[in-house]
Order: sequence, then C-alpha cells, then structure tokens
Amino acid sequence: MARAVRAVRLAAHAKVNLTLAVGGVRPDGYHEIATCLCAISLADRLEFRPRARGFALAVDGPCARGVPRGPANLVVRAARALARELGETRGAAIRLTKRVPHGAGLGGGSSDAAAVLLGLNRLWRLRWPVARLDEVATGLGMDVPFFLRGGTALATGRGERIEALRGRSLGLVLVNPRFAVSTADMYGRVTPAMYSDGARAREAAAALETRRAGRVAVSLYNGLEVAARAAYPQIGQMQAALVAAGALGAAMSGSGPTVFGVARSWEQARQIRGRVARGSWECWAVRTLRGPAIRIRGNGAR
Repeated sequence: MARAVRAVRLAAHAKVNLTLAVGGVRPDGYHEIATCLCAISLADRLEFRPRARGFALAVDGPCARGVPRGPANLVVRAARALARELGETRGAAIRLTKRVPHGAGLGGGSSDAAAVLLGLNRLWRLRWPVARLDEVATGLGMDVPFFLRGGTALATGRGERIEALRGRSLGLVLVNPRFAVSTADMYGRVTPAMYSDGARAREAAAALETRRAGRVAVSLYNGLEVAARAAYPQIGQMQAALVAAGALGAAMSGSGPTVFGVARSWEQARQIRGRVARGSWECWAVRTLRGPAIRIRGNGAR
C-alpha cells in the first residue's frame, strides 16, 4: 500500500517577458498577445499538508505585504478550481512564503497557482499529466499554463498556446519601485494605436536561438510600456539607470512595474545590481532557467 503524503514543498519561480506584443480585443474580452517568457531564479515557496476539508492559507515572507489572505488569493482559487474539477472533498493547509513582489509583472500569482495544481496533484496522488492540468490552468490566468512547464517559451492567443524555445541561460537584473500595478488597469490604458502583431516576439525567439545576450537585448519589446511610462515615470527612470549601469538593454516585464536589464554574464548582473540599488528600489540579480518553473523542494510520506 502506498504511504500517504505528509507534506509537499515546492519552489514557484517568477518570469520575465522578453517581449510582449499586444493586439486587439478578442471575443472573450482578452487581448490577443504574443510574448516570449523566461522562468527566472527568483521564487516563492509553498508547502502543502493534508486537511480533512477546505483550504487554509497562511502567507509570510519578505514580499507578503498587500497579498490577499482569503478567497481572492489565486492560491485559494486554484485549489478550489482543481477540487471542483475532481469532485474532491479533501482539503489542504497551504503556506505561501512570498519572495516575488505582488503586482510586479513577474507572474508571482500565476506561478503560485501553477504550484497549487502541481502540489495538490502530488499531495492527493492524482498523477494527472500537465496536459490535463492545463484544463484548469487556462481558467485561472493567461500565464498559468506557461508556469506548469517553465523554461523559455513563446505564448500566443491570450497566453494559453505554449511553444517551447531553446536558449542560453541569461544573467538579468530586476528593478522594482516597491509599488504594485494592476494588470487590468494597465491593459485598460492600451489604445488601438499601441497594438502590434507578433513579429517582435518571433524576432526575440530567433535571437534566443543564437544564444547571444546582445542579440536578445536588442529584441526586447513591451507593447504596454508607452502607457506604463506615462502613468509611472519611475519605469523610464529604472530603464535608464540599468542601461547607464552597463545593461545591454532594458524593458518592462509584463504589465509592470518591474523593469529588467540583460547582462553579458551572471557576474556582470551582480555588478549592475550593486550600481542601481537604492533605497526606493528593490533589486535582484537573477538567472533565467532552462528547466521547470515549479520545482520540488521536498516531500514526506507516512
């Protein structure tokens, strides 16, 4: 008889968007997008333990401020969505340690949601393949299907169509102004004049194939940046600071406000971080990941 799983511990890694092309509004209300995403080494931590019924969420960590604790949290929504799909009556106690800022354009909430699907899949011994979890993931957010896989990918449609890409590991510097931005608000600022097709995302995919950081830096693009810089001038200031400090190029990730710079190497990323760090900004030197975005940190059985 298989032993019951006592706990599952996962790392839920963030992402950056090397490119984000925003197109017209679809019949379902979402914008058509084309984006190159890379999982990065910055990660939240989640722990899952069995519970007879319902879901209890505890949140801690250096980026816990402002994170919803109740049903509005995407962690709880993902857990309930999977339970509904299964007709499952078992629950789970979930501890979320936030190290990825909330509302930062780094996909922290979507990564946490993907970790919930994979964590409960393991805790409840479902053995569902990722393709089946996709059915739940697509209803939770446009980035969640990417996080079920990780690495580097081209995402199209509203983000649910994923094409894996090959590429080198890049050294990046992240700069966050210590405030959150609403994704819905940012997309609401987009006008038809800002729409673009997916050509820029394809160019970035080709640049990744060359495995040259300089080529990748030249291909950076975010169709939300014009609206974001108008609303939040700090975004332009952070980009300028990264380039002045030696980054090969800089762009906003997702709906912002986090900005990232591409470095020639991991060592240079650490040097750039030291040059741009200041009290009003949070800064990290990170690497892009070639493997999964959700990684097992340990589990126990009894």
